[in-house]
Amino acid sequence: MVKSKSKKKSKQKGKQKPEEPALSRQELAILKRKKKAATQKLLSTVGICVVCALLLGVPIALSVDPKIGIAVGGGLPIFYLCYQYPRSALWFFLIYMPFGGTITYWLAGGNALFQLAKDAFYIPALIALAIRAKQKKQPVMLPKEAIPTFSLLLICALMTLFLVNGLLQFSPKKDGIPFAQGVLGLKVLIGYVPLIFCAYHLIETKKELLWVTRLHTILAIICCSLCLVQYQMLKSGSCKGTEGLGVEGDDLFKASLEAKCFVGGALTYSPSHNQIRLPGTFVSPWHWGWFLIANSALTFVSAFCDPTFIWRLVGMAGMALVFICSAISGQRIATLLVPVIIVILLVLTGQVANLKRFLPIGIGLGIVLTIAAITNPTLIEERIASTQSRVEASPPQSFITEQFGWAIKQQRGFFGRGLGKATNSTRMFGKAALVETYHPKLLYEMGWPGLISFLIFTAHLSFICFVKYRSVKDKSLRSFASGFWVFVLIISFFPYWYPLDTDPVCVYYWFLIGAIVKMPEIDKQEQKKLKEIQLNESREAKSKTLPKRS
Repeated sequence: MVKSKSKKKSKQKGKQKPEEPALSRQELAILKRKKKAATQKLLSTVGICVVCALLLGVPIALSVDPKIGIAVGGGLPIFYLCYQYPRSALWFFLIYMPFGGTITYWLAGGNALFQLAKDAFYIPALIALAIRAKQKKQPVMLPKEAIPTFSLLLICALMTLFLVNGLLQFSPKKDGIPFAQGVLGLKVLIGYVPLIFCAYHLIETKKELLWVTRLHTILAIICCSLCLVQYQMLKSGSCKGTEGLGVEGDDLFKASLEAKCFVGGALTYSPSHNQIRLPGTFVSPWHWGWFLIANSALTFVSAFCDPTFIWRLVGMAGMALVFICSAISGQRIATLLVPVIIVILLVLTGQVANLKRFLPIGIGLGIVLTIAAITNPTLIEERIASTQSRVEASPPQSFITEQFGWAIKQQRGFFGRGLGKATNSTRMFGKAALVETYHPKLLYEMGWPGLISFLIFTAHLSFICFVKYRSVKDKSLRSFASGFWVFVLIISFFPYWYPLDTDPVCVYYWFLIGAIVKMPEIDKQEQKKLKEIQLNESREAKSKTLPKRS
C-alpha cells in the first residue's frame, strides 16, 4: 500500500504544470502602476457620468418630461462610458439585445427611444475601436477583400439617397420627411456592417471565441425559459391574453400590447381560434421568431463544436428549448426553419458523419422532443395544421414571385422609390410600403442597381468567409467556422421575408462574419502554442535519453 501511494504521488508530481517564473521588482512595479491607472480611469469616468446625469437629466425631467430626462440623463453618460470601455460595451450590447423588448415595454413604459438603446452601446464602442485602430495603423474596413463590392453597394445607396430621397424632399407632394426616411433606411441597410470590424477586434483569442457561443447559448436558454413561463401564464389564465381583452372580429388575430404578459411586447393569444403568437422577450412575435431561427445555429455550434463536454450538454439543452419554443410560439416561419437549418448544418458541416457526437445528441434531443410532443399532442397538431394551411394558401415560391412582380411594376426610376420607403422602422418619417420579402424590398427602394450590388456584396462575403474557414487547420476552430459560415450562407441568399432588417439576425449575421474573418489569426495562435508544446516535449524527451554524468 505504501508503494502504491508513493507511485501515485510521483505521478501527480509529474503531471503538475511547471511553475511560472517569479516577477521581478520592476515588473511588479509596472503592474501596480497599470492597476492604479485603470482604477483612476474608472473612477474619473464614473464621476463624469454621474455629474452629466445630474446636470442634464434632472432639469429636463423636471421641466420637460421625466421619460425624456431619464433618456438624456442616462443616454449621454452611457455613451461616454461605452466610448471609454468599448470591449465591455460590445459584450453588453450582445447581452442587452435579447431583452430589449422587455426593457422597452415593462421598465420604460413603451418609450420608442429605448428600442434604439442598444445602439448607445454599439456606436460609441465602434467609434472608440476605429480611433484606436487608426492610431495603431490597423485596417478599419474588414475584410479588405470586400472593399470593392461594399463600395459598389455604398455608391448605389448614396445615389438613391440623394437623387431619389433628396429630390422628393423638395417635391410639393412630398409625404413626411423623405430625406430623413432615407437616412434611417441607409442605417437599417448597412448600419451594422461595421460589426464585422467590431467582432474582429473583440474576439482576440480562442477563449473569447468560445465565450461568444457559450454566452449566446446561455442567453437562448434564459429567453426560451422565460417564453415557457409566458406560455404557461397565458394557458393558466394568469394573463388575460387577446380574448380576455373583450375584443372581437379581426382584433382577435392581431398582436396587441394590451395583452402583453410577463416579458416582451405585443402578443396574440386566442386559443379558441387557434391563434397564438408569442413575443418571448422581444418587442413582437416576428422578432422572437427570428431570434429562435438564429439561435438554432448558435446552439448547434455549441452542442457539436465546443471542446468541453459540459458545454456540449448545455448546447444540446439550448437546442431542445429552441425547438420547443418554435412550436409553442406560433411563428410558422420558426416552426419550419429551425429544423431545416439544423439539418442543413448537420450536412454542410459534416457533423452527421461524426457519429460519436451526432448519435448521443440526436438521441437525447429526440427523447426530449418526443416527451414534449406526447405531453402536448393537441398543440403539435395545431402547429402542423397551421403551417400546412399557410403553405397551401400561399406557397412560398408563388408569394416571392408575386412580390417581385409587384416591385417591378412599382418602379418609377432607375434608382427605385427611395431608401426607407419599404422599411417598417422608418414610418415615423413617412409612409412605408408593406413588402414582405427582402430582395423585392431592395428592388422597390433602390431599383435594379441597388438589388444587384447588394447580392454581389453578400455573395462576395460568403465566398470570403468560405476561403477563411477552409484555411483554418485547428479542428475545433474549423468546426466553429463551418457552423458560422453555413448560417451566413443561408441568410445571405434567404429569399423569404426580411431577416437582415430584423433584430437579432441583422446583428448576428455581420458579427459572425467578423468572427470568421478573425479565425485564421486565432488559428495561427493555436498552431504556435502547439509547436511550443511539441518543442518542449521533444526537449524533455532528449534530456531523459541523455546519459547521466557520474
